[in-house]
Amino acid sequence: MPEQGPARGPDWARIGLWLVGVTMAYNMVEAGVALWAGGEAQSIALVGFGLDSVIEFAAAGVLFWRLALEARGAGRGAVEAAERRVRRFVGITFFALAAYVSAQAIWVLWRARQPEESVVGIVLAGASLLIMPAVAAGKLRAAARIPSPALRAEAKETLACSYLSFTLLLGLLANALRGWWWADPAAALLMVPWLLREGVEGIAGE
Repeated sequence: MPEQGPARGPDWARIGLWLVGVTMAYNMVEAGVALWAGGEAQSIALVGFGLDSVIEFAAAGVLFWRLALEARGAGRGAVEAAERRVRRFVGITFFALAAYVSAQAIWVLWRARQPEESVVGIVLAGASLLIMPAVAAGKLRAAARIPSPALRAEAKETLACSYLSFTLLLGLLANALRGWWWADPAAALLMVPWLLREGVEGIAGE
């Protein structure tokens, strides 16, 4: 019988590529539903969540390109250059989202306008809270095995989506069940420290 070579382990670059593709597909649906539902309910937290999905889609797109380079066997220099560009881009997207959420939440608090209830938003936030942590965990594992600080940063952006889902769900439920209109922009503001921290870490590649 011919001798068998050592068993090959998982191809983590391709696994990471697949997980990023899943993120992009989900973000497309998530963004469309959140922006529509947020506009209908006049919910700044829900609109901010939708814009976060757009930003995540863009970040995942450039990371998909970086991982595809490695999966195709690109040289180390090309992969490292792509890694640096993706890492900076992901970090900048965190800052962009933090600026938008802060400005809009303060504006809503100043106007004291109560958003309408959004059952669609509540269901979406609950679904994302279940799905995104699992996807982020898979990407963090792949990032450690490749290794890729850019994939790690983007995975933490997916974790940020989980955090946003949680705060969004709290805000929407508080408004729907208790009539606490301020819970919606307050929930949005709770997102900002996390976003700023992850922006700094993403750019630094930590």
